[in-house]
Amino acid sequence: QVQLVESGGGLVQAGGSLRLSCAASGRTFSSYAMGWFRQAPGKGREFVARISASGDSTYHANSVKGRFTIYRDNAKNMEYLQMNSLKPEDTAVYYCAAGRSSWAATIATECDYWGQGTQVTVSS
Repeated sequence: QVQLVESGGGLVQAGGSLRLSCAASGRTFSSYAMGWFRQAPGKGREFVARISASGDSTYHANSVKGRFTIYRDNAKNMEYLQMNSLKPEDTAVYYCAAGRSSWAATIATECDYWGQGTQVTVSS
């Protein structure tokens, strides 16, 4: 069992930065690949980025590549999403999720555990 709690969301102007954090409970955190997803009002949940269980492999959606960076600290049971050069279209609720493989962590329906979400709002 893994419990996930996101933090770090907020209101920021276009071009600004935010760092989202995901705190995990449970001793099995380091065995899970982790992902970030987002959901804007009226839209489906969208994959943003994922990182392998060991942290040696990452993958970012084209829409955020070069602006967002996913990373993790297994010693602290933490996952992060550094978001730079934010755009109004990045506005959404952001969720962290745990999957049993790197592939699973890129697909919302394959993730085993979810956080409650944190709101990110980017003003123009």
